[in-house]
Amino acid sequence: MRLTTTELVARARALAERGERAILGITGAPGAGKSTLGHALARALGPRLAVEVGMDGFHLSNAVLTKLGRRDRKGAIDTFDDAGYAALIARLAQARPGDPPVYAPVFRREIEEPIAAGVAVSAEVPLVVTEGNYLLATSGTWPAARERMTEVWFVTVPDDVRLARLEERHRAFGKSPDEARRWANGSDQVNAELIEATRDAADLVVEWSA
Repeated sequence: MRLTTTELVARARALAERGERAILGITGAPGAGKSTLGHALARALGPRLAVEVGMDGFHLSNAVLTKLGRRDRKGAIDTFDDAGYAALIARLAQARPGDPPVYAPVFRREIEEPIAAGVAVSAEVPLVVTEGNYLLATSGTWPAARERMTEVWFVTVPDDVRLARLEERHRAFGKSPDEARRWANGSDQVNAELIEATRDAADLVVEWSA
């Protein structure tokens, strides 16, 4: 379904105004525009109604990935702390006005590492927008996180657009053009195929571009 940003903001606002904490998950293949959409929703709704919490804050550190022999495929489903993410989503779902804030990690692309307690989530904010690759995955503890989400949207764009975005992103953070192309068409593509297989479990599949 092709929806405009205005239409998606209206749907997110309805979740925020339903009278209790709601968690909106946004998923899709690498380069589909998950983060961009999450930012757009949070910006449109404002900090009183919405806050962003990314799944990428649960990347395993580079040191741990190296020790596990997974550094060369960072971003794969087994390079995240899925149990930690599920536990955070549970805490966020249970929070009620008057509770202390919950501190969530963030991922900094400029250093390619997660940072603990990077964002404070006030219990007074009714909508948490969380985005990431594996929100609909059926392995590990990903389903436990999904159970706590009010809705999950799957964002999709044409593959040529998505791959071009990925290559540009990799170049922006230090990879050579050849490295960026190999990564986008290699590890990223393997992940994309796994994620694409989960789209039918989404509450909404949306074609969207900023």
